Amino acid sequence: MNTELAERLHAVLARIRDAERRFQRPPGSVRLLAVGKTRPAAAIAALAAAGQRCFGENYLQEALTKMAELAALDLEWHFIGPIQANKTRAIAESFSWAHSVDRLKIAERLSAQRPARPPPLNICLQINISRESSKHGLDPAELPAVARAVSALPRLRLRGLMAIPAPSTDLAAQREPFARLRALQERLIAEGLLLDTLSMGMTDDLEAAVAEGSTLARIGTALFGPRA
Repeated sequence: MNTELAERLHAVLARIRDAERRFQRPPGSVRLLAVGKTRPAAAIAALAAAGQRCFGENYLQEALTKMAELAALDLEWHFIGPIQANKTRAIAESFSWAHSVDRLKIAERLSAQRPARPPPLNICLQINISRESSKHGLDPAELPAVARAVSALPRLRLRGLMAIPAPSTDLAAQREPFARLRALQERLIAEGLLLDTLSMGMTDDLEAAVAEGSTLARIGTALFGPRA
């Protein structure tokens, strides 16, 4: 299993590098976030042994259990699932990043509950870029005011934006919502916010995300195989 996971990791990294070349992105400009939801700690450890350091988790209790089991490893943990108010303290205390902040109240709780000793919690604001009723995320019209407010909160560092667009199998159709997300971020940067992260792209739309400026690709299935 360790060999298979290592081979999958190298294949995904090669896919990212190929997309960087194809779309004239600087080499190494896209980081891989391995999404381990529903996967055992042993699978995370196997990827870590193959060189992967950044891991994303959707389910808080599952994540905290794995983090405790793997505490001896030097891993960077990202929370990427929906954030309810009753989860903010554990996220603020345990994670390096939160990608799925979709309202100011959640950011304020994370700020108040982030301990003083670790570095500020890195934040991405989740945008409902395809305006799907089933998806979490800020409406793009809300973004400027929320981004300014979040950027002013202590113990947080606003890094950029995240989105999960409506699925498509056509490259041009996949690129369109990612391009809109990038444009939203560029407008915030023009207004003076220091943002450097676009958390976008998964197994089925990785190339489209890289083409439109992704800096952090959240990959699960291509690494671990389909979930049971």
